[in-house]
Amino acid sequence: MEWFSPQRTKGKCPENDWGSILWTREDVLCGERTKPVLSPMKRRNFLLSISATTFTAASYARIAGANDRVGMALIGSGRRGRDVMKAFLATGRVELTCLADIYDAQRQRAKEALNVKPHETIAIEEALSRRDVDAVLIGSPDHLHLTQTLAALKAGKHVYLEKPTSHNFEEGPAFIEAVKKSGKVCQTGTQQRSGAHYKKAKEEFFAKGRLGKLVFARAIWHDFPWQRRRIEPQPKPAGFDWERFLGPAKKVPYEWIRYDSWRYFPDYGGGLLADILTHWADVAQWMMDETRPLNATATGGIYQLNDGRQNPDTVNAVLQYKNWNLTFESSVLPIRNDRPGVFFQGTEGTLELTRNGYIFQPYKGSPEVVETKENLEVAHATSFLDAIKNGLKPSADIQTGIAACNPVHLAKAAFWQRKRMKFDATGTKIIEDT
Repeated sequence: MEWFSPQRTKGKCPENDWGSILWTREDVLCGERTKPVLSPMKRRNFLLSISATTFTAASYARIAGANDRVGMALIGSGRRGRDVMKAFLATGRVELTCLADIYDAQRQRAKEALNVKPHETIAIEEALSRRDVDAVLIGSPDHLHLTQTLAALKAGKHVYLEKPTSHNFEEGPAFIEAVKKSGKVCQTGTQQRSGAHYKKAKEEFFAKGRLGKLVFARAIWHDFPWQRRRIEPQPKPAGFDWERFLGPAKKVPYEWIRYDSWRYFPDYGGGLLADILTHWADVAQWMMDETRPLNATATGGIYQLNDGRQNPDTVNAVLQYKNWNLTFESSVLPIRNDRPGVFFQGTEGTLELTRNGYIFQPYKGSPEVVETKENLEVAHATSFLDAIKNGLKPSADIQTGIAACNPVHLAKAAFWQRKRMKFDATGTKIIEDT
């Protein structure tokens, strides 16, 4: 089909969205004190040798002044990791001191794209042991987020964690507890939280009630060329660590497609219900001051792209909150979608809220249009750096990141179970809503 773009050739670095590093739950929770070592046999022994003392007085001195730079490590240097790191470098307040990725060609691609020559390693353990690393950007696949975040916090590093924060619903408390215990800054990657026009919309229309009674929010985003490539098989590259990619996921034989397009597989990512719903559900919940949907239904499937993927290429979900509904639709197919965002419908007017601005249409009166060219990636990076420097709360802290995943995990459960799902009375489990 014409929207396939097979361009993989043997030996070339993939345009993997994130890159990946292994760190299993056993690595985080077990081990003996020892000197840092990099062999796979001794990775779990390494962790407990890392402590907050790694973040030395010299590290604090380096970030104490307004003009001093924060030393950062990029953990997972795929497409998304590179894009976010470009935003950090654009602030002029960051020095990329280390690249950690399981694939040597991916590291080389990152160095060229970012025009830097940092230390590079296959091992997250080595990156976290470095004194010139004050903070980490975790751009790895979703299934590695928890173990890598716990390791980074234990090593005394501040963490910028790409969305979705959690891969499974049960991981939430572990994230929150680890950040609280560490005392470090953790910014999660829903960059709308740092957008000036999003904040203005919250104040102008929701705080003042100008939309009247809100009962519907509709979120739409289509057309993702990168997620409709046909991936051809290729032998495992010499500089690629399959075991580190799998991390805490179930052990399966090597397949190139599982790495190069990990978003196709629920073992590593939640597909559209994680990548896209996370953003727009976060916006809707923020505006509506409600973070726990009552129930969810979801449907969809692989309607066109029978290419080895397991996650759907097209999906719809409906999430019911206390007095309003959030409907979501998304497809990787080339469906026209000029202004992806969230459309709020109230009894006094409507608000179309996108990354490029908003349009408020009152039922009586003239529309209000706000356009913006603000770089949300740079704004979000700046929020993180300000929080490190001044001890401020970042715009999307760990609680915000976990809350943004509540509708994601509920909708995922509804899709795979083919049932309406809800949280149980304790809020700790997802069960069928009978």
